[in-house]
Parts: sequence; structure tokens; C-alpha cells
Amino acid sequence: MHALDALWQTIAARRDADPDSSWTAKLLAKGPAKCAEKFGEEAVEAIIEAARGDREALTREGADVLYHFCVMLAARDVDLADVLAELDRRSGRSGLDERASRGTS
Repeated sequence: MHALDALWQTIAARRDADPDSSWTAKLLAKGPAKCAEKFGEEAVEAIIEAARGDREALTREGADVLYHFCVMLAARDVDLADVLAELDRRSGRSGLDERASRGTS
């Protein structure tokens, strides 16, 4: 099993857990907006480490970003498999072509 799949299963298993027993349950209990806010905070921390060029710190922050992204998805009932399927759909396609098909400048 891939680490991201295992992470997703852990998050799913803790959705209904007591918030006092799990950080994931505590985040989810605070609602989707708080989960999104936390994801944003972690993304900014990763950006800072990328700009600094600290590979080890970026690795740690990258793991935090992936975790909080998955929690944010779970908070909005978006399955990780759907996100991965969208990546598969885009695979082998130029990013420029994909953006043009969405009307993104």
C-alpha cells in the first residue's frame, strides 16, 4: 500500500473518533473552513522552506501539506481517489493544453 493511501485510510478511520483522542478528529470536528485554513498555513510554511532552500525542512513541511490537504478533502467529503483519478485523466497531456481546455489564462 502506498503511504498516501495509508494516510487516507487513517484519516477516514478517525473521522468519527473522539476529538480528544486524535489530532485528525479534532481538526475535522472544527469544520471544513478550519481544515482549509490549516492547509493554507502548512502550504505557506512549505513555500517558505522552498524559498530558503532547506531540503530537510521542505520535506517535513511537504509531508504536513499532504496530510492537511487530505484532511481538507475529507472535511468536504471529496475522496482522494477522485483527485487521483483527475490526475490520471490529465496524465500525458500538456499542461498548457489542459489549462486551455479549462479556459484558464
